This record gives sequence, structure tokens and C-alpha cells, in this order.
Amino acid sequence: MTRKSASPRPSFKSAAPRSAAQKAQSAARDQLPIQACIQPEVPVAANAVTLYSDGACDTQAGHGGWATILKYGEHATELSGHAEATTNNRMELTGLLEGLRALKRPCQVRVVTDSQYLRKAFTDAWILKWQRNGWKTAGGDAVKNQDLWEELIVQARLHALTFVWVRGHTGHAENERVDELAVAERKKLRR
Repeated sequence: MTRKSASPRPSFKSAAPRSAAQKAQSAARDQLPIQACIQPEVPVAANAVTLYSDGACDTQAGHGGWATILKYGEHATELSGHAEATTNNRMELTGLLEGLRALKRPCQVRVVTDSQYLRKAFTDAWILKWQRNGWKTAGGDAVKNQDLWEELIVQARLHALTFVWVRGHTGHAENERVDELAVAERKKLRR
């Protein structure tokens, strides 16, 4: 009787460090607009708007703030607000929603956000999967903030949305500004 030796264990190598060129390529890819999975019901004219949005939340107190900057040509508008008993994700969604609601006609909207959750819901079609599953996640849990997602779907059917992700707190001027506005709104509730 021959003895079989145990098969060798697979070796797991850690991912090789990324080179500066790979990091630069990845950063450049993040700056490319990715089309949303929901498109407008009627084709949108050439009104091109860039929308920067952010949310902030003190998770212990539940105080939150949201902010949006809308840029159209040389014009810029800042919007912000706050809410009690909220979450950071809820404030991220509110920032985008309030910015879209402020538009007076259907537009080509380039959404710049530091929220992967918000971006991927539209670019990776999570939002459509949640709808098909009766607003349940893949794990069977209820999707949080369903009310805001449903309102965002209505807006996505009016405006042609593309999403650009930027890393937060890295010196991107407009992203830093919406963060500053959202935090200021959140702090108003501490008084």
C-alpha cells in the first residue's frame, strides 16, 4: 500500500504594491464620467451642469448635514441643510437629491461625489436590483433610505446623470467646499 502525500498548500501572495504609473492610471479612470443605469425618459438637451455633493453626520448624536454646489458655465449655486436622527448615507443621498430638485429643466448632470455607495448604486445598477428584489438587499434585508432612492429614480428619469468619484479630503476644491458646508450644517444642531 502506497501512501499519498498531502497535496501542497496553495501559496497566497499578497498583492504586489502598485506602481506610481498604476496609481496614476487608476486615479485618471476615477475622473472619467460613468453613465447611470437609469436614463431619462425624454432625451435631454445640451444644458450641462456639474453637481458636487456631500453629506456629514455625527453618528452618536444623529446630527447630519448635506451640501451641494451646482455649476453651470460661470455660474455657481451652493445649497445646504441639516437633519436630526439621520445617517451619513442619508445625508449623501439628500445632497444629490436637493441639487437635482433645484434644476429648473432637464440637464446633462455630471455628479462628482466622494461616496462610493452613492456612485455605485447608479453605475453598478444596485438601484435596479433593489427595485427588482422588492427593495431588499442581496442578503434579504430592507434597503435603507428607500424613500430617498425612489425620489432619486424620479430625478434620474428627468436628467441624464453621469458619476465621477473623487477621493475625499485630498484637496479637490469643490469636494472640500461641500464637505465644509455639510459639516457646518451638522454643527448647527449642536447649539
